[in-house]
Amino acid sequence: MMCVQFVIVLLRYVFGVSSIAMNESVLYMHATLFMLGAGYTLLKDEHVRVDIFYSKLNVRGKAAIDLFGHVVLLIPAITMLLYWSWPTVRNAWSIYEGAISVGGIPASFLLKTLIPAFCLLLLVQSVSCILKSFYRLKGY
Repeated sequence: MMCVQFVIVLLRYVFGVSSIAMNESVLYMHATLFMLGAGYTLLKDEHVRVDIFYSKLNVRGKAAIDLFGHVVLLIPAITMLLYWSWPTVRNAWSIYEGAISVGGIPASFLLKTLIPAFCLLLLVQSVSCILKSFYRLKGY
């Protein structure tokens, strides 16, 4: 992704050439990286956290906060996102939705498919985190 962005800048500012498809390719790579990497980031517990009290808590306190966050915040939000995005994704596939911009990559439907993939990966990982938190609360 970084190399493609470097080539885009080089072509544009040194040679005066611009490519919408190359610009969109960076968007596609960026979206893929973040949408498909979110579940792995949750697995490694590397998501951004407002850490006011969390670091001072013991294992059970952290487990209780994690359990609350997953059950009350993450799962409902991701479920709603999946529910509301599904018609858009289905429609994009039914018409094989083309480029975002004229001259861009003619595969917007693939980009939109990342939304349900993101939701499903986070849901699966969230269930795993809920089980871990539950067992930590029980003292295992």
